[in-house]
Amino acid sequence: MSIKNVEHKFIVPDSVEYRDYQINLANQAKNENCLVVLPTGLGKTTVALHVIADYLSKGNGGVLFLAPTRVLVNQHYEFLKNTLTIDDIALITGETLLPKRKKLWINSVICATPEITKNDIIRKIVDIDQFNLIIFDEVHRAVGDYAYVPIAEQFRVTTSRILGLTATLPSEKEKAKEICDNLHIKGIAQRNDSSPDVKPYIQETHTEWVQVDLSPEMKIIQRYLKLALDQRYTELRRNGLRLSDNKSLSQLLNARQFVLKQNLRSAKPLFTAIRITYALNIFEAHGITSFLKFCQRTKNKKGAGIKELFETDPNFTTAVNLAKSAQNNDIEHPKINKLVEILRDVESKVLVFSSYRDSVDVIHKKLVGMGIQSEILIGKAGQTGLKQQEQVEVVQRFRDGITRVLVATRVGEEGLDISEVNLVVFYDNVPSSIRFVQRKGRTGRKNTGRLIVLIAKDTIDEAYYWIGKRKIKLADNMADKLTKHLEKTEQVMDDFF
Repeated sequence: MSIKNVEHKFIVPDSVEYRDYQINLANQAKNENCLVVLPTGLGKTTVALHVIADYLSKGNGGVLFLAPTRVLVNQHYEFLKNTLTIDDIALITGETLLPKRKKLWINSVICATPEITKNDIIRKIVDIDQFNLIIFDEVHRAVGDYAYVPIAEQFRVTTSRILGLTATLPSEKEKAKEICDNLHIKGIAQRNDSSPDVKPYIQETHTEWVQVDLSPEMKIIQRYLKLALDQRYTELRRNGLRLSDNKSLSQLLNARQFVLKQNLRSAKPLFTAIRITYALNIFEAHGITSFLKFCQRTKNKKGAGIKELFETDPNFTTAVNLAKSAQNNDIEHPKINKLVEILRDVESKVLVFSSYRDSVDVIHKKLVGMGIQSEILIGKAGQTGLKQQEQVEVVQRFRDGITRVLVATRVGEEGLDISEVNLVVFYDNVPSSIRFVQRKGRTGRKNTGRLIVLIAKDTIDEAYYWIGKRKIKLADNMADKLTKHLEKTEQVMDDFF
């Protein structure tokens, strides 16, 4: 397929490949407040570029491009600097001092983080009327009290066009509706890997589900943790709580409000059950070291039942002591050895995802110890976090091939231009359609991709695998449901007025 480049007055010549599906999505987004749904690696930012260029060509005022992290905002800023023919493009984050921000807000195109934008609108440092196009990246965050929500509300009374970008829709209809309502979305423009105008630009991705058995030592620890949890469930049921047998974290979290308002005697066993469930999930999916670090942090906190759990609960204390003994004998999660085995057979760049930061450290240490060149990509929170510039440098070394294996937490999932890799490994499973699509989209774009999902048998890994599969299927059908919801809402408004 011969490559054709975009020709536009406001787009640098030969800087952007012409792709039909991006043009088609952009054309829809120009005409209504639109949510563009496009899997990771297929160019959501390029779709936004086409819309921005159209607005600039019509002299339609300024553009505000929002993204949830400083690194992602910086990436959009660099992309627009390299692809737009105008010079007055600004970058504004929490690191930008107030006097400088006052000057930067007058630029034609501004890339910014949402929190500082919200605060500067409140301070009246920025006039919302100067923007005719507002772009919200990673719009699955536009729920609850996240800064996207009040910012969008400020623009409700203006004539500004709103464009939302996401890799996939949520699998929960109410959450998807909430996002659309919060951002005043009127239409959905969606493509996926199966769309006819997308297929020429992607390659097949082969997915392998690799199961491992917990070691005998880990199975014993798992049994004691489950006994500790069973004890709390028995007490909660005796106190009148209706709990299912699946012992999910979500049902415990959902019970908190009821317990605190109407069943206070259940507060201590409930919050203890929540802590044990967190500990069990981390143990099953991430292993001995991550479990012990979680326990140490929890033990140092104040809260109902913590002292009793760590000092007098026979099952939980036995589990912790056995875990310490296993750690002293260099026993870790069997997924670690399986990962090393996989990486030894691969010469190309590999991206490994793990949701838990302690687990990322364990994986990285193991790989380095085995002579496998790797780095970590984590968020900036905490003493061990990576600052914005450090994250950028880590990503660049991986793109340049200096780093062969990149082990990343969620910060590597959302939009970062990490570059195409031939192999992506899920060290843990995520019960989220959005995160699954974001992770998977790192491979199978330019070349045939390979995805390996590690699953520990008879653990939370298996449960999350099935939940994830169900949510992906629901998310695939969500666009049609949302379109019907938006059409119905529009009809109600028409009838009202």
